[in-house]
Formats: sequence, C-alpha cells, structure tokens
Amino acid sequence: MSLAVRAESVVTRPRFVRKNLAGVRFAVNVFIASAILWFLLRRIADTTPMWAISSMIASSDPEVTEAARLFKCRVINTAVGCAVGLLFLLIGGSNDWMLPLALAAAILVSSYLVRIPTMWRQAPITAAIVIAASLTLQSKAIGLEYGLKKVEEVFVGSLMGLAVSYTMSRLWPLPDPSPAD
Repeated sequence: MSLAVRAESVVTRPRFVRKNLAGVRFAVNVFIASAILWFLLRRIADTTPMWAISSMIASSDPEVTEAARLFKCRVINTAVGCAVGLLFLLIGGSNDWMLPLALAAAILVSSYLVRIPTMWRQAPITAAIVIAASLTLQSKAIGLEYGLKKVEEVFVGSLMGLAVSYTMSRLWPLPDPSPAD
C-alpha cells in the first residue's frame, strides 16, 4: 500500500468515526431518557410509559436544534389531534363513525390550517387515541379521560426527549461537521 493511500485512510477514519458518534450519542440519549421515563411513569404515575417512550424517541435528536423543532411539531400536532378528537366526541359521542370522520378532520386541520408538515401524522394518531378510547370503553367520559392521559404521556415523553438532547449536547458536544463531511 502506498504512503498516499495509507495517509488518506488515516484521514478518513476519524471523519467516519466523528459522523457515527451522532448515532452513539442518540443511543445514549434514548437509553437515559427511556430509563428516566420508565422509572417516573411506572413508579410515580403508576402507568405504562410506552406512549411516552415512543414520543421521546420520535422527538429526540443528537442535534438540539433538530430536537427542539421535532418537539414543537409533535406537541402542536398532538394538540390538534386531541382538540379534534375531543370535539368529535362532544358532538357525536361514542359513535363508530366518529373515528374515521375525526381522523380525516385532524388531517385536514393539520395539513391546511396548522401547516406544520413535520409530525403531521401525529394529529390523526392522537385523534384516534381519544376516539378509540371512548369506543372501546363505551363511555364518553372515561374515553375522554383515557385519551387525555395518553396525550399527556406524549407531551411528557416529547419533553423528556428534548431535555435529554439538550443536556447531553452540553455534557458531550459533538464536533461541528467539516465542509468535506
């Protein structure tokens, strides 16, 4: 192997490692945040934290600015879905047709009124949680309570993802990518 080839491979290895540290840090962020959520929500809130953990993962990122953007988009679209789901429950009650109507309405509101394309699928997902809970439990009041609890878990998980991303960026800053990256 020529000296130039050896020198080139030495130069590219650190860049490869530097690029892939974002994946390692993301894994560490998710590990820390999921452990905290699991402990807090299981021990203190007495609930299964799967909604919070999935939301935390969806709104986490090794780059804090991206994590903040994902958090904002997820929370806004969750609020849209919750509002649409609650509105349809209040208007139509626990009716099977409320689910597809609420999903379509949540998509339209998110797409054309709110217009935050990132995480726009969160609006109909949240509306489905709110409506489906009332259909499954055969009670509008219990469905509303259950749906709001799940929305709260989404918010807590998203906030945890942002908080851990921010904290880790201060404790373990990733190097700025060079123009060649």
